[in-house]
Formats: sequence, structure tokens, C-alpha cells
Amino acid sequence: MRLSKYFLPTLKEFPKEAKEISHILLLKSGLIKPLMSGVYEYLPFGWRVIMNIQKIIREEMNRIGGQELLLPVLTNREMWDETKRWDDFGEEMFKFKDRNERDICLAPTHEEIITDLARREIQSYRELPQLWYQIQMKFRDEPRPKGAVLRLRQFIMKDSYSLDRDFDGLDKSFKLHYEAYKRIFHRCRLDVIVVGASSGLMGGSKSNEFMFLSESGENAIALCNKCDYAANVEVATTRLNPVHGEGEKLDKIHTPVPGTVDAVSNLLKKPKELFIKSLIYIVKDKPVFVLVRGDHEVNEVKLANILGFEFRAANSEEVKKLTGADIGYISPIGIDNVETYTDYNLKGATGMITGANKNEYHVKGVNIERDMKVKEYVDIIMVRDGDSCPQCESGTLKINKAIELGHLFKLGTKYSQSMKCLFTDSDGTEKPIVMGSYGIGIERIMASIIDKHHDKDGIIWPIIIAPFLIHIIPLDMSNKDVRETSEKIYNEIIKENIELIIDDRDERPGYKFKDADLIGIPVHIIVGERSLKDGFCEVKLRREEKKHKVSPKEVIPFVKDLISQEEKKYET
Repeated sequence: MRLSKYFLPTLKEFPKEAKEISHILLLKSGLIKPLMSGVYEYLPFGWRVIMNIQKIIREEMNRIGGQELLLPVLTNREMWDETKRWDDFGEEMFKFKDRNERDICLAPTHEEIITDLARREIQSYRELPQLWYQIQMKFRDEPRPKGAVLRLRQFIMKDSYSLDRDFDGLDKSFKLHYEAYKRIFHRCRLDVIVVGASSGLMGGSKSNEFMFLSESGENAIALCNKCDYAANVEVATTRLNPVHGEGEKLDKIHTPVPGTVDAVSNLLKKPKELFIKSLIYIVKDKPVFVLVRGDHEVNEVKLANILGFEFRAANSEEVKKLTGADIGYISPIGIDNVETYTDYNLKGATGMITGANKNEYHVKGVNIERDMKVKEYVDIIMVRDGDSCPQCESGTLKINKAIELGHLFKLGTKYSQSMKCLFTDSDGTEKPIVMGSYGIGIERIMASIIDKHHDKDGIIWPIIIAPFLIHIIPLDMSNKDVRETSEKIYNEIIKENIELIIDDRDERPGYKFKDADLIGIPVHIIVGERSLKDGFCEVKLRREEKKHKVSPKEVIPFVKDLISQEEKKYET
């Protein structure tokens, strides 16, 4: 490919709208262009990267027995109503009516569609197991698209689905995907951490995420400094040391400050862990109290697993009507007709401080088990830096930002039961198909590769991902020897079926070098008048400063060997 004819609109300046390094370099190197918020055009250079990532994914999915198909993006409402996700997805789902006034959506995911296909086509245990996958666009009306391709309204996803007779089969399918994902990310030269995660709207019994540590990430994961414990903060747990404050009797105290834990803690000169933070949520029009320790926050993902997804924080009027006080001065003390869910780290706590249900007043000497009617002790706090590890108990947790690249779900029979996706087993009984769902974000892989493999000058593409393998840089195309040598090397490499690009533009050497470093092709062949007079060209890897002096006749075997060495580093 000749750069003089190639559509590669690189930028001289850093794009002002970009903050993350991957976003900056995706735009600056001409891989993508924004069309509107959360929607991007993939230009030829970027699309070649996308295709190389897809190639790796296809190879690894086929390796575990996956069968590629393509499912519709347009789907009707009826099947989504069967699983109740038409309403559960809310505004995130693109919905519209066709000319016949039928409700249609752009599929944000394909569990319903795959289940519908399976229930129509699979009748017998002899047709199981199945592993189906696709690579296609998904659509979600994200309220805050972020970081170029990290959170999009239209994005490319590999989603696969396993269909099994039983849960033992699901375990095997889950493990196959787990190992395939590790190979995919290894081949993409990305170090990932596998963490426990919430299943959320997907449902099911188990969920794992493959995370890439990055300051650009919008996910947070808790890692232990002494063992291999790793979990998304949405599900991470901890065991806090029991706390016991002063006072055995309830004592009302005047607290003429804003009702935040910080303000009252400073006023009373008491540590925040001695406070009980009381919150009220509305569940199906009924209020419930939720209690956590004052030095931690409520984890609403965990709370959703307990209360269900249909809940909200009570507004100020609802709080005042129930307790007689404003938020910050409330507690369940003396309010017996409201259920109270308490974080298990508060069990047995004594001498605590909480709201007195009167503005500017708190109560000290609180004994949870004596003074409150707790319906259930549950895990509902958000872990934070320095919390103890629940696994080894001797380590502490560190919260890290990360990008979610892949997600595995054990769906079980959630969808097959609600949609009546049944098969006849060997004993003649009808049973629901046991399912798994597995996703990978293609653009997120591309962004993460750039995040990891770059320097101050631009991208450094791994050999297996690079849009081209070789970049020929003639320093002066008006010089006959430079031009003819460059063209000869170019044409001979084409015969070797190696993807390459030649910068045949009439530009200064400095301009060409700057673009070469920006776009990051792995192998550079530099052809200059002075070096040719001395009988050599210069060959270098983009990731190294070292230049190899190679005669024009030996350039092709030399670069082929160089490429082979790079490829072997990430074979699986």
C-alpha cells in the first residue's frame, strides 16, 4: 500500500476533546473519527486493526468448537417481554415503532434472540451441546459515552452462547471460554486480571470479568496485596474489625452541624467507624432502612441483589414524613413498622452513634441488637483502600481502575425457563436448556493495546495486531537510487505476501519519521542516499532505538526473520 494514496488523516496537534492516551492516539493517528457522541467512523487503518483482533478471536473461538453465525440487530418486543428485560433495560435500549406500530428495538445484547432460535430448532439431547458465536454491532443508548471507544452507543462485540444438557456441561463450556479468553488477551499482548463480578441484568449464578489495569478505566477492582483475591468492587467483600464505642445507655446529644458523618464526627471528635449511617430506600412503594458503618458507603449493586432491581433512594419529603427529621439525623430507633437491612460488619456493635430522628440531634451509646429490630444482616458495603482481604485475612485491599475487556456469565436456566426453551432428555422428560453467555469488547481491546503499547511519539503495535507489518521510509523519492531501491524492496516484499506500506510522499524525512513513529508499524526499513552509497539500508523495530545496517539484497530475509522472532513470542 502506498501512503500517497492511502486515506490516513493524521493530526499534527493533540485533539483537545481527548483526555485518555488511547483516545488521543486513536484520533491523532487517523484510526477513527467521531460522527456524534458515542459513535465513531472506523477509517481504513483502524479497521485493519479491528480485523486483526477479530481474526485472533475467531481462531480461538473455532479452536473450542464455536460455530459462527449472525443474528438480527432488529428485534421485536415480545421476546424481551418474556424475560422482562424490555422494561429492565430502560432508556439504555434503543426502542422505536415500525410503520405498523409494532415495538422494535436495536439489540443491546442477544440472549433473548439466541434462546428463541434454540427453542425453535433444538428438540433433543442429541443436539446438545452447542456453542454459537457472532461478531457484530451492538447498540446501547449510553447516557455518558466515554473515552472514545471505551463506552459507546454503537460498538462491536463478540458474543457467544453455550447450550448444554446440564450444569456439568455448563461448567465445561465456561472453562473452555475462560481458557480461550486467556489465550486471546495473551496474543493481543494484554495482561489481564480475572475478577469475580456481578451478573446484573444478565442474571445467572456466576460471573467473571477480564480486566486490564488502566487509569483510563471506568471500572474499579479490589486486589489483595498478599494473595490472589481479585473482585470488581461491585461484589468485593471485606471483614471489618468489630467496633465498640463508649456508653451503655442511649443518650441524646445536640449536634448543630450538617448531618453528614464527616461533620458530626469532627464536632464530637469521634472516629467515623463509631457511626451508623442510616439510609432509606423505597422498594415497591414501601420504605426500608439500610444501615452501614459511618466510614463506608452503601454498595447499590449488592443492595439490588437483596432488594431487587426496582428500588430507589427515598426523597427528602419521604424521609421527613417517616422519621420526623431530615436525612443525616435519622435512624430506625423507635420506628418498628419498617424493615431494616444492616451490613454484617455492624453485627454486635455497641456504643455507636446514629441519628435521633430529630434535626440537629444524634444518639450515642447505641447497641444494634438491643436498640434496633434488624430484619437481616447482609453484605452491602462498598470496599475501599486498606480494607482487609476476605480470602487470606492478612492482606489489605487496593482499589485499582480497570477496563473491562471480557465477561463470562453462567446464565443457567434463567432465559430457557422464562422463554420455555426446552429439550427432551434421554429419559424422555422435558428440561430447560442450560445456558452461558460470553462477551468481548473489540474496540476496548484496541484501546487497551494502545494504552499499554505506546511511547511519547505514538503507538507501538504488537506484530500480530499491526495494520501493516513493514513500513518502508524512502528519505528522498526524487533521488533515483533511493526511489528504485525502495520500489524494488517494496515489490519483492509484496511477493512474499507480507502486509506493508511505503511512504512514497514528497515530504521531508523528519515529517515521514514523525508519522512513522505515530502510526507505529512494527518494522521500519529506512532507505537513504548516504546509506545506499555505503551499501546498506537501515532496519529497526518501532519499539527499539537500535538500527541494523543491512544490504538491500539481504533486507527481505532479515525482516522476515525479525517478524518470525516477534511472532513466536506470543504463540499459544
